Amino acid sequence: MHTRQENIEAFGRLLDIMDALREKCPWNAEQTMESIRPMTEEEVYELSDAILKGNAPEISKEIGDMLYHMVFYARIAKEKGEFDIADCIGKICDKMVFRHPHVFGDESGRHLTAKEIADTWELVKAREKDGNVTVMAGIPDSMPAVLKAMSMQQKARGCGFDWERREDVWAKVEEELGEVEEAAAQEDPAHTEEEFGDLLFATINAARLYDIDPEAALNKACDKFRRRFGYLEENTLKKGIKLTDLTLAQMDEIWDEGKAKGL
Repeated sequence: MHTRQENIEAFGRLLDIMDALREKCPWNAEQTMESIRPMTEEEVYELSDAILKGNAPEISKEIGDMLYHMVFYARIAKEKGEFDIADCIGKICDKMVFRHPHVFGDESGRHLTAKEIADTWELVKAREKDGNVTVMAGIPDSMPAVLKAMSMQQKARGCGFDWERREDVWAKVEEELGEVEEAAAQEDPAHTEEEFGDLLFATINAARLYDIDPEAALNKACDKFRRRFGYLEENTLKKGIKLTDLTLAQMDEIWDEGKAKGL
């Protein structure tokens, strides 16, 4: 591992490279915050994939890509006279110091558990903003729905609005499932969509309460479906048999074969 001084020098090198690219590379010079935003979103997902796969070299690479993007945004803002990278770093440092009084403040001698810190996190953030910003205000509208639901539920939990016993959430899930079935039976598309949303929200809440990442769980389910469907295709299409020529029962039989093989 590198020393603190080596880390500082590495970051300085990145700033120097950004300066050179912005000044001498035509493509980099014409980029705006708006033009690189979609690329940043892609980088976030690539980092997420690397973390889920536990691929340390890839994680290191993707973190580097994210750092590059952050420096890029700050450089563009500096050119506009708005802020620079030091302002960004200063703000996050101030924020972390304020939000961790048990480490940096008057409560530094107080020993808290991770759960106690998580349970009061949103209340600390509310004090930081003098109560002028609502708890849900910081959640972006463009955030993917599963992540948005998790974020909302965690923020509500931070204010004490949560199930007293996690087991109680299952009754809510069952209630929402019943309402979906009723709405579907009425053949009311708008109402059915609404109830489906409530069911998904409740299911995500259940996952959170049981320390399950719903995005990761759903991705694993998708991977499983892909493997088993691939097995179905291997045993039909590659043999000259069209899937549409098989009955559902015949496809299920091949599907179960793949399942039995651990796919």
